[in-house]
Order: sequence, then structure tokens, then C-alpha cells
Amino acid sequence: MIRRLAWLLLALALSGCSTLSHWSQAAGGHLSVVRAARPVADWLADPATPPALAERLKLSQQMRDFAVQHLALPDNNSYRRYADLHRDAVVWNVVAAAPYSLTLKTWCYPLMGCAGYQGWFDLARARTEAEALQAQGWEVQVLPVPAYSTLGWSSLLGGDPLLNTFLNYPEGELAGLIFHELAHQRVYVADDTGFNEAYASAVELLGARAWLADKPEAARAFEAGRARRAAFLQLAREGREQLLAAYARPEAERAAVKAAVLAALRERVPREAPGYEGWFARANNASFALLGAYDELVPAFERLFECEGRDWARFHAAVAALKPLAAAQRRANLRGLEESTHEPDPAPRQTR
Repeated sequence: MIRRLAWLLLALALSGCSTLSHWSQAAGGHLSVVRAARPVADWLADPATPPALAERLKLSQQMRDFAVQHLALPDNNSYRRYADLHRDAVVWNVVAAAPYSLTLKTWCYPLMGCAGYQGWFDLARARTEAEALQAQGWEVQVLPVPAYSTLGWSSLLGGDPLLNTFLNYPEGELAGLIFHELAHQRVYVADDTGFNEAYASAVELLGARAWLADKPEAARAFEAGRARRAAFLQLAREGREQLLAAYARPEAERAAVKAAVLAALRERVPREAPGYEGWFARANNASFALLGAYDELVPAFERLFECEGRDWARFHAAVAALKPLAAAQRRANLRGLEESTHEPDPAPRQTR
């Protein structure tokens, strides 16, 4: 009975939609992931496991131990199992925004509240949902996601597993992703995507740097990647501000000004953010709105970490203390901390 109840709660938490079809695909999709996962110890004991995979699995377990011992992240069975899904993403998130708005459309999830994305385990079904939203007038993106968090609900089912979709990331990125997803299990606020993602992104960045403290070569590679993404985010932030200004203009002017803003951004990319030409070529309101959700509050969480003496347990407790507040008050409290002198650090890829 307990096992069946756990499954029901997990399926509801993942569903993110009131329709039975989405409920069933979410439950079935997660079940397929759970069934594919085996304990890391079993993979390491299996002589058929390729040596390169075994080394990555060993490294992941060192990171997992580090998360508990040094970052005060949950000590449970998440990321102690591994599954090869034989695909490049575990889930595809649909995100949407109105034609003249940078506010994400939200979907409401039992137990976890509302969020600015809807996850599908099947790419074709995600695209079908995106097409339906486009027909309603939304600007939409379908984004591949390498990992997601069940917020600890799947512990009775083996925990959130390591996946082939991210296991071979560069060392700093792999550590950061594991820390990011575990942060969602540490503190999560229903109905506040921006708060949740910025907190987890700060844990990702600060935790990865701590992990790489005695690994100079990997640290240099990590910081080089962050610098490239920082250049991209700077350009995207400027684009967001210009689009917001365009949408405040008289209705008759918005379309032309919006088109001019996007064209100018795309012209600047090769000089200012090389490597991100594809992102800007596809970018729409949903793209810019999602980046804002991940990036906006990260510097404030970094400052909070400093204010708590770089003590991880105190930092998580301070974040948890913000949960009872209204969303506007949470942001006001965090922004009051933004007196640091460093520039905002880059946000990670989307994970959920």
C-alpha cells in the first residue's frame, strides 16, 4: 500500500497538467527511467561495464559523497544508481510566453505548485503540445533536459538516477549538475520557479568551484566555459531589457521594434557571444523569459552565502527561512543583499 501511494504521489508531482494523458505519460516515463536504473555498485562489479563508464561512475560517487560531507546536501539514494536511456535527453520541456510579454506561461503541479514549464518524456508529444500552444498564439520552445528532480519523492523507488544524458559532461559541469538537482531536494518553494532555479544555480556554481578547488586543469576548463556563457548571458540580458522596452511602447509599434531588436542581437552574436548563434537564431519571448527565471536572482544567493560565512548548513537554513514569505517579499529580501562587487555569474543549462 505504501509503495502504491508513493507512486501516486510521484506521478502527481511529475504530471504538471490536469489531463489524464499528461498524467499517464509522466508516471509511465518516470517508471521507465526507474526500471532502467541499476545500483552503481552493480555496474562497477559487472565485467561487461566499459572501463570509461566505470571511471565516470566512480567519479560521480565521489561527487555525491562530497555533496553530503561538504555542501550539506541530502544524504539519500539519489544519484547512487545509473541508467542508459539510449537517447540524448531524459525529458523535453515545453515553455511558452505571449507575443509581447516576457512572463512564462505556468502549469500547476500537485504537491510542487506551479512552474513555467511542462515536461514530456516523448519528444513527439512535446512537439504536439508546442504546436497546440502556437495555434493559440503563444511563442513556444521545446527544450531537451538532461536531468530532473523529483524533489525527493522518489526515494522509496530508488531515488533520482544518474543518466547517460549527462554523465559524460566535463568534470565541473557534472559536479554542478548533481549539486543543482540535490539543491532542489534541500529547499523548494511551490509556485516560485525563479527562486528555486536561482538557488539551485547558485549551489551548482559555488559547489562546483569547491569541488574543483584542488583540480586546477578542470577548474580552468570550468571557468572558461562560464566565461563564454557569461558573455552570452550579458547579450541576452541586454536583449531582454530592449524587448521589455519595446513591449511598453504603443501597440501599433511593438511588432516592428521587436523585430529590429532581435535582428540587431543576431548581428552582434558572432562578435560578442560566439558559439551561441543557434540560440539567438531560434530565440523568442519564451527563450528570454526562461533565462530570466534561471539567472536573475543568482547573485543575491551568492551574496547570501557570503553573509552566512560560507557555511553551507547556515546558507541552506537561511534560504529555507525565506519559504514562508510571499514571493515579492522573498525577492525584496534577497535584493537587499545585492551589494557585492562581483559581476553576476552565469546560469546553467535548464534542468528540472
